[in-house]
Amino acid sequence: MIDQIAIPCVVMRGGTSRGPFFLASDLPADPRARDAVLLSVMGGGHDLGIDGIGGGNAVINKVAIIGPASVPCADVDYLFAQVRVREGIVDTSPNCGNMLAAVGPFAIEAGLVAAAAGCTQVRIHNVNTGKLIDATVSTPGGKVTYEGEARIDGVPGTAAPIELSFPNAAGARTGRLLPTGRPVDRIEGIDVSCIDAAMPVMLVRAVDLGWTGREAALEFADSGFRARLESLRVQAGRRMGFPNSAAMVIPKPVLIAPATEATLNTRYFMPHDCHSALAVTGAVAIATACVTSGTIAAEMVGPLAPPVPITLAHPSGELVVRLEPGPVARVQRTARRIFQGHVFARRAHVPYSILAA
Repeated sequence: MIDQIAIPCVVMRGGTSRGPFFLASDLPADPRARDAVLLSVMGGGHDLGIDGIGGGNAVINKVAIIGPASVPCADVDYLFAQVRVREGIVDTSPNCGNMLAAVGPFAIEAGLVAAAAGCTQVRIHNVNTGKLIDATVSTPGGKVTYEGEARIDGVPGTAAPIELSFPNAAGARTGRLLPTGRPVDRIEGIDVSCIDAAMPVMLVRAVDLGWTGREAALEFADSGFRARLESLRVQAGRRMGFPNSAAMVIPKPVLIAPATEATLNTRYFMPHDCHSALAVTGAVAIATACVTSGTIAAEMVGPLAPPVPITLAHPSGELVVRLEPGPVARVQRTARRIFQGHVFARRAHVPYSILAA
């Protein structure tokens, strides 16, 4: 086909997200060409990604690019891309911890990491943040298995457990746990806590914006609320060191509220739509805020210190982050290989001058 570009691809579910996984060697090295290919593949320019394999929600407009490790002590590189199909933007500023859950199995089956008998540990270098994450993958008999008894809220059925371990997650993008230098900032008369641990987030008390923090994800459709939340997010982003935060998906805004059967109720935005569950990296940031003195999260939950499990309620159930001294944050996820083959980019979307550069 002279008008289409065939690219090897594996579609995987990682945690509560889904998207295509590519070997870095199968995509253009030039970021402009790479992003043009991804937009074409995912259906950029349409809310539903109708001309590609993307969809109408941010959790299925995600891409993972995997290659040999470029840093010592790592097994593989993982570059995450959030494709904003509506705006036609590829954003590589954040990490994604749910897609991260599928990186280990993909890397083993792609031959980048040798499988051990029983379980295989894969040390992943997240290119977006420069951080290292350890994934423990079930490999009985030296083969990846996806079937098992682990259950995560937001995904039907059970699967083999994958443990993700985030050592020293603070300062993933800004170099500081408290990027503004304060546990609480006041923006437009609202108290917020700006935290950077695995993911830069802006925490806001749900009640301060007129919510309970227990709403279903689809209830946050009010345009006035979304505009106000975006204004807070952009201003918080500037204070955190992201002058162009309006064009980025970080920081992620999070509404928090007291909970009776969990540590906190959370509603996590991506950044405009409410997540149907909860991002893993966002959960690490929220949990870290719970043990960081002076933040609105710490004030809400009372004195906590590692080792401690932090249970975060979200629209689909709960997610538990185990904080340990080190510091280390551990989260259990699952993954599944869904499809493998070739996906097609339209050559007209990727100018030859860029591919040839």
